[in-house]
Amino acid sequence: MTLRAHLLVLAAVLVVFVFIIRLVRARQLRSKYALLWLTIGLLMLPLGVFPGVLDTFSDWVGVYYSPTTFLLLGDAFLFLVVVQFSWELSRLESRTRMLAEEVALLRAEVEELRGHARR
Repeated sequence: MTLRAHLLVLAAVLVVFVFIIRLVRARQLRSKYALLWLTIGLLMLPLGVFPGVLDTFSDWVGVYYSPTTFLLLGDAFLFLVVVQFSWELSRLESRTRMLAEEVALLRAEVEELRGHARR
């Protein structure tokens, strides 16, 4: 990678850090998700600071074209994020269904008590 590309990676990491911190301070992003994105930013930081890290890692893994390694790792990360979000969504959907059922039962009970009170 060229010096310009490394500087671009460094700038992107810094912008992401500032953006994530601002979202957390504005209470628009929960800390567990902020921790995930900050960790990813920290993992990307060596790519900007040490130019040969991606090439060395690619050689160690046996990939001949370094950007392919970066894209493969990015795809793997996005797959894990999608699986985690799907799990979270399924859990929340189950909780929402259970709460809706409880509200319906309570509403029926209130209507029944109102009917007895009118008599």
